[in-house]
Amino acid sequence: MDSKIIIKPGKVLVLSAAVIFFSGISQAQAQETRPVRDTVSNKEIEEVVLVGSRSGGRSRADSPVPVDVFNLKDIQQSLPQTNINQILNTIAPSFTSTIQTNADGSDHSDPAQLRGLGPDQTLVLVNGKRRHNSALVNVNGAPGRGTVGTDLNAIPAFALSRIEVLRDGASAQYGSDAIAGVMNLQLKRDTGKLTGQLNYGGYLTPAANDHNGNYDGQQYQLDLNYGNKIGTKGGFYNLTWSSQFRDPTRRAGTESGNIYNAYNAIEKRAAENGVNLSSYFNNINQLKGTAGEQDFVNLIHQYAQGVNYFDSAFQSSIQNASTITALQSLLGANVSDDELAYRGQTRKDFNMQVGQSKLSNHQLFLNAEVPLNDDWKVYTFGGYSVRDGQSGGFYRRPREARTFTGLHIDGYLPEIHTLIQDVSLAAGVKGQWEGWNVDFSNTFGQNSFDYTIENTGNTSLRFNSPNSFKAGGLQFLQNTVNLDFSKKFDLLQGVNFAFGAEQRYENFKENPGEEASYTAYDVNGNIRTGTSVNPTDFFGATLPGGSQVFSGFRAENQVNKSRNAYAVYGDVEFNFTNWFLVDAAIRYENYSDFGSTFNYKLASRIKLSDDLNFRFAGSTGFRAPSIHQIYYNTTSTLFTTLPPTPENPNPQPSLVEVGTFSNDSPIAKGLGINKLKQETSKSVSAGFTYKIPSLNLNITADAYFIRIDDRIVLTDQFTKFTNPASGSPQSLVNEEFIKADVNAAQFFANSIDTETKGLDVVISHSYRTGAIKLNNDFAINFNKTRKVGDIHASDLLKNAGLENTYFGERSRVYLEDAVPKVKASLSNNVNWNNFNFYLRNTYFGKVYGADSINGNPFEHQLITDKIITDLSIGYDISKNFNLTIGANNLFDIYPTKNVTASTNNDQFIYSRSTSQFGQNGRYVFSRLTVSF
Repeated sequence: MDSKIIIKPGKVLVLSAAVIFFSGISQAQAQETRPVRDTVSNKEIEEVVLVGSRSGGRSRADSPVPVDVFNLKDIQQSLPQTNINQILNTIAPSFTSTIQTNADGSDHSDPAQLRGLGPDQTLVLVNGKRRHNSALVNVNGAPGRGTVGTDLNAIPAFALSRIEVLRDGASAQYGSDAIAGVMNLQLKRDTGKLTGQLNYGGYLTPAANDHNGNYDGQQYQLDLNYGNKIGTKGGFYNLTWSSQFRDPTRRAGTESGNIYNAYNAIEKRAAENGVNLSSYFNNINQLKGTAGEQDFVNLIHQYAQGVNYFDSAFQSSIQNASTITALQSLLGANVSDDELAYRGQTRKDFNMQVGQSKLSNHQLFLNAEVPLNDDWKVYTFGGYSVRDGQSGGFYRRPREARTFTGLHIDGYLPEIHTLIQDVSLAAGVKGQWEGWNVDFSNTFGQNSFDYTIENTGNTSLRFNSPNSFKAGGLQFLQNTVNLDFSKKFDLLQGVNFAFGAEQRYENFKENPGEEASYTAYDVNGNIRTGTSVNPTDFFGATLPGGSQVFSGFRAENQVNKSRNAYAVYGDVEFNFTNWFLVDAAIRYENYSDFGSTFNYKLASRIKLSDDLNFRFAGSTGFRAPSIHQIYYNTTSTLFTTLPPTPENPNPQPSLVEVGTFSNDSPIAKGLGINKLKQETSKSVSAGFTYKIPSLNLNITADAYFIRIDDRIVLTDQFTKFTNPASGSPQSLVNEEFIKADVNAAQFFANSIDTETKGLDVVISHSYRTGAIKLNNDFAINFNKTRKVGDIHASDLLKNAGLENTYFGERSRVYLEDAVPKVKASLSNNVNWNNFNFYLRNTYFGKVYGADSINGNPFEHQLITDKIITDLSIGYDISKNFNLTIGANNLFDIYPTKNVTASTNNDQFIYSRSTSQFGQNGRYVFSRLTVSF
């Protein structure tokens, strides 16, 4: 984004040939824009910020829509957080993002929400150009379930000068995804200096479980930034390199469930004598009634005698059991504590890895601009990011059929490894042509998630199973071409007219994993069919196929789909008088895969005095279904609670195979689920800005209302119909379940309409005296989203009583109750000589977990409101060096603990589906900043 600031007494003008944004008022030092000093009158003039329209910039208080401005360069050395998501979660009350756990790919790409709406309802720009989405589809239990967001953490925060957050609907200006607002990330343009930061920190908390010394989750990060001039006419380049290494945290409780049964104990004694009992059978049922059955029974009798904690009565029962069937009824007995003692183990050895995942992250970003002459310049920016992540799944305990104890006699904790690569490159030319500002650009972006599952096995392959699988991956590519024109006319008090066009190409790929990562095999090692004889464990349970914890993307799931979108827009701003401003925008957009949409926006600002403004805005908006949501299909092992059935009226959370199917699949058509279409919205906002210069005080307040129709939601899980009539649609659906080898199915659907109401209030104050500079900033967001009207289920689903599966109670909680309805922050920053003191208190309102408790599907875990305190102290060692130490969550606050029934044997002490601020406790850090 190019701009010139022309300073005259009492006046600042900003001219820009790029995409220009409206601005609002700051909400913290983090959101302050530095004042520009008028050298003639020696007065400070409020800096003009470029945010929200294609007109010339204006002061923050004069903006007709609210915007937060976060000057990262000014605050990064004071904040404990180092990535964009976590920085914004701390300093922006309308923004929510938390680190996920045990949520597959979401463990390494935190979903982010603005104003309580979905991650895919906020448009992200970099230097004013549309940023591509992530390849990841968030299908697990986490806020933002069913959405496709933008991976903000693929961009190094150290590369940014500031972040501008437009808190208002802007689809008419920027297109799809801008229902909740727009975030513009502005890259640094610094030249002539080298800056760097070396960060080290970790979690210092006695609440952690599986480590020594109450310290884990160590993080190391190195950031470097260098810029220099190109030529003598304002050209420059600016480079940023960032590397981060993060260890996992472990916040599981102590495993309290059943781990070993009596058969496992006998199997261990046999193994100690060189006998692997699993090698004696593929299918235990085939062994019955053969000569081999007696041999196997004799082995059980022999090695059972080596289990010295079996009492005499139990030993007698085992020795008297002469068939496998008789032994099966005996040997399922729980002997966990005795067997743990025998093997020299503790229950903690079977804990899951609950907490932040392990990762390494490396990023390189460039921002450059070169003048061609006095009127034209070329520019480019972009970068490359590669992230290796590792997270754990559910522990495969020895007593479970999912664990092949012939290879894993003590069970195992499978690992999900992700390789996330992100590349982006924008290039363009901009300048002046016969009085018009012209900007022609091309922006390319690609994001990919590739999965490798390690320390695992395909149980159906038994002894032939590898312990590592390439499980396939996802890839999303976007290329956007923009041509923008704008010109200011000397009519009224000034009229700015802008228009332009956009063409966007998108491609989504789902690449299959290796065959064994998703395939179930029979006893002969052939692909399983409906008539196959399947391998079983000792108790006759069928051994499942696919890589445990994350089944690979199947060959039949392979996707390579593309679409094109074309748009034209117009934007005009009328300054009727010095006190009355009106801005109007219209946009027409056509998608090759679902049709067209037309949207408009109207905004106004009335200046009642130099210090008091009222502002109003109304707009329509839309969000096209992402190409991922249209075509994504896969099978996952999820820990979930299936809907009640006559056979199981009170289902408990369990591991089940859940298929996510595209809406053109036979199973979707059989259930009457319609083709996806765009979400549409209507939004209005109204507010005021008020300055009290004598007190250096700024106040803004903005109320908003957003109505979204046909909102896209990931449904709950459908299961097979009970006893359907032969040849009926329900029986055909059941056949599709069998073909797909899944227990349940879910789909993306335009399920509901919603309304969101809210209020943002921002108060900023500054004070200067002598060597002391003080900034005090307060911001609060009130926000409520609710479903309105009927669920948009088909008659088939309604007649089958499945309307509440189409949009279920867990989905309602994620929509309405998983994000705080109240969030506030109060920051205080004091500069005194060479010291800087930073204190921030953030209030997180109450939320609810999505899982039901006490057997009542409409009763949920309450996670009460909390206040999190951040503190840092910085010291300028010299003009080139600064040392800062501090803490995030200084008082080691944790979320409300789960009720016991929701802990999965005390593994999830805190909710894994919902958390306002995470579950890792106190983070302490040190940071050395250098500048030359």
